[in-house]
Amino acid sequence: MNPNENYSDPEQSNNIPSLPKETPTIKVGITQGDINGIGIETIIKALSEPDMTDNFIPVIYGSPKAFAFYRKNIDVPNFNLNNIRNADETHPRRINIIDCTSDDIHVEPGLSTPQGGQAAFAALQTAVNDLKNGKIDVLVTAPINKKNIQSDNFHFPGHTEYLQKEAGEMPALMLLVSNNIRVGVVAGHMPMAQVPSYITVDRILDKLRILNSTLKLDFTIRRPRIAVLGLNPHAGDNGLLGSEEEQVIIPAIKAASEEGIYAMGPYAADGVFGSDALGKFDAILAMYHDQGLAPFKALAFESGVNYTAGLPFIRTSPDHGTAYDIAGQGKASADSMRAAIWLALDVFKSRKQNREISANPMVSRAEQVRERNA
Repeated sequence: MNPNENYSDPEQSNNIPSLPKETPTIKVGITQGDINGIGIETIIKALSEPDMTDNFIPVIYGSPKAFAFYRKNIDVPNFNLNNIRNADETHPRRINIIDCTSDDIHVEPGLSTPQGGQAAFAALQTAVNDLKNGKIDVLVTAPINKKNIQSDNFHFPGHTEYLQKEAGEMPALMLLVSNNIRVGVVAGHMPMAQVPSYITVDRILDKLRILNSTLKLDFTIRRPRIAVLGLNPHAGDNGLLGSEEEQVIIPAIKAASEEGIYAMGPYAADGVFGSDALGKFDAILAMYHDQGLAPFKALAFESGVNYTAGLPFIRTSPDHGTAYDIAGQGKASADSMRAAIWLALDVFKSRKQNREISANPMVSRAEQVRERNA
């Protein structure tokens, strides 16, 4: 036999029957967001990729008319929707959509309109109700416009606060995730002038508890290491540039340590994000929105995901906004939407595994490792 000869027979190998794919069972609810932003476009692009939906059942909440508009506008001919009346009718091999809006909906890419806000809330409300009732397993939300969505039914600064209310006012944490970078914030959507008084020992401690728990249960990190940032430049410089570190943040870190939470700091934000210290921690707790999100998006904008930690249900979202300036032009990247879907699935599987282990405490460590690696 010639050693340089190709041992495989292409003609014979083509006749080997391929194994049938398993039917997916996890239902991923996806809300359309603002119909005039890039949300629908990113959903279409993400779900139309080959083999993307082999592991889950997509259930879109939105307007079939709006999706048809963007599918034609950005020229994705292989994207087809299965119209259903509710989540009980989902087809496991199709991209399902539940119509949550009126037939006379008018799509105006790049414009903030009252109808865009109404359509976004209608989709969100229907999806959250299904999520709470167990009709879908996880929720991925496309970006909304925080101003035009405001109404008597929605008077929140963002998704996080609305979901927190729907979960029964449970404490929650906005957590930005990309690969091994995880950044949470104490003060989320609020004016900067209110941040110093909002930062208290109890609030920091609550966020550290949520962050520590989610790192263990949702990200399977056995002993999380958390970097806590200061509020002031240079983390206050021993009181020279502010007293919040000495009076509030350090006592909160000490209290967390007494509870077995491996929290360290306070650190200057620029020092953590601007050096190799970033890789030494499993997560960072920032004091306010832009302190954490601005450097996070500079490092991982395309792949970033917004995860609402601490809730009994799972919700993720792309880390970008409506991006009206490029809406409907085919320019929007689907990377963050795709990452949001995969993170929701990963967290769902992690929680399922933890429930199974908790229900059977006699499972050996070796069996747990085998299950995790399966």
